Amino acid sequence: MTVDIVRDAAGMENVVLREPHGGSSVVIHLYGGQVTSWKTAHGEELLFSSSKATLKPSKAVRGGILICFPQFSDLGHLEPNGFARNRLWTIDSSPPPPPVNGMNTYVDLILNPSNQDLKIWPHKFEFRLRVALGLSSLSLTARVKNTDQKPFTFSFALDTHFLISDISEVRVEGLETSDYIDNLQNRTRFTEQGNALTFDGEVDRVYLTTPRKIAIIDHERKRTFELKKEGLPDAVVWNPWDKRCRAIPDLGDEDYQRMVCIDAAAIERSISLKSGEEWRGRQEILAVSSSYFSGHLDPH
Repeated sequence: MTVDIVRDAAGMENVVLREPHGGSSVVIHLYGGQVTSWKTAHGEELLFSSSKATLKPSKAVRGGILICFPQFSDLGHLEPNGFARNRLWTIDSSPPPPPVNGMNTYVDLILNPSNQDLKIWPHKFEFRLRVALGLSSLSLTARVKNTDQKPFTFSFALDTHFLISDISEVRVEGLETSDYIDNLQNRTRFTEQGNALTFDGEVDRVYLTTPRKIAIIDHERKRTFELKKEGLPDAVVWNPWDKRCRAIPDLGDEDYQRMVCIDAAAIERSISLKSGEEWRGRQEILAVSSSYFSGHLDPH
């Protein structure tokens, strides 16, 4: 296992993992516990980062995989998507071993609340994040433990920005027949009618109680991302399209064309933890040839 600590152009510490057999790599910012890069053995980037992304200690990078905790979006009294993405995480120097047949190239990060955090969200917790790298896969396992004397609830999402060739050439499978909340229509609830989700305008939806597997199929690049999730029943789908894209300061005007966000999430039903209880959520992404999906996506 190869784990290096490097500093970026802003002087912030990053963790770099390299898969020893296949040469794939991943970069994690300690600020925010944010995965900002995942490259194949041939050096091809798989995660989107904004063309206007800024490396500033006080702001998460627009792109990669962001941690939304302890709230998603603006559905609570905290800053949008919670504060975990804007805090400095630490590396666990003696992490537990991986499970049998698990990925052996990994790093464990830890976030505990500061005194300032406890003023805005008065709950003590320990958040452990394992980022693990395989030959053609990347997994994130989140564990949140209630270390307080009283119960608390939270919502959660892994805000994942997939790098694609062209948003018009992408379809998402696995969400058919699922109910969703449409944030562009006053959070009205609908049921997905199509066999696959395609894009011809802005999309901002929370799909509820979705299958364990979702596929993002990029026809032009002949690549499929298979997203497998555990403990994360919901899925967020977002693309800002042109008008909204131009209104977001840290997105380039044309960035919407080469990205789609699919978040494994727990939003509709908040996660409740009693004192001493722990919650676990996990997502694994596989990048495979699109020919792998010759028929309907197996949800299991």
